[in-house]
Amino acid sequence: MTVPAELLAVFPNPPPPDLARTLDLGGFRWKAVSGADDVARNEPTGGWAGAIIAADTDPEGAWALCRALRKRDVPVAPLLLLVGGGQLGDLALRDDLFDDFCLSPFHPTELEARLRHLLWRGGGGVKPDLVEYSALALNVETYQASIDGRPLDLTYMEYELLKFLAQNPGKVFTRELLLSRVWGYEYYGGARTVDVHIRRLRAKLGEEHQNLIQTVRSVGYRFGQSRWA
Repeated sequence: MTVPAELLAVFPNPPPPDLARTLDLGGFRWKAVSGADDVARNEPTGGWAGAIIAADTDPEGAWALCRALRKRDVPVAPLLLLVGGGQLGDLALRDDLFDDFCLSPFHPTELEARLRHLLWRGGGGVKPDLVEYSALALNVETYQASIDGRPLDLTYMEYELLKFLAQNPGKVFTRELLLSRVWGYEYYGGARTVDVHIRRLRAKLGEEHQNLIQTVRSVGYRFGQSRWA
């Protein structure tokens, strides 16, 4: 599995649920920060890969952090800003404080595309083209999936569920957590939705590979085995 090794700083702490979900599903590594001191205290050895600042939730704190990140001896870049529609007028006067912006509420695909473009352009090389596990391969750019080279005909949500599980091998997820992470934090469907999709995925994976998705009794589901087991 190709997973971004670099760590993104994300403001505020905790981040908006839709932002956390988008980053998780995209396979990005990130850490929430509450301000400039938090950025310095939690900085990885190789430095931050970039930052995502949600200015629509705490405008004053967001702009203060943007200025602090730009004034560092080694500025944190690239910097992606999330803004509400009413904040667009402020951007022209502060365009030196960020590298790109995205309107909030955002579409996950747009945000992920903008972030990947920024990181790729900056030489981070964190673009997760493929999610691979054993005979399974998922292309995150084209939404194509295959098992043993055989294409899988998946619906959008089947693909998203399989991708999330394959990105977290060996971890056990409850039905409620899967509903939250894959369907969305505001999704009110029941746990049966997860069971139905799991059953369909197993059928499409085929008899030889259906055990990639294991049922953990009284808990939920687990995909494969941990890479570090």
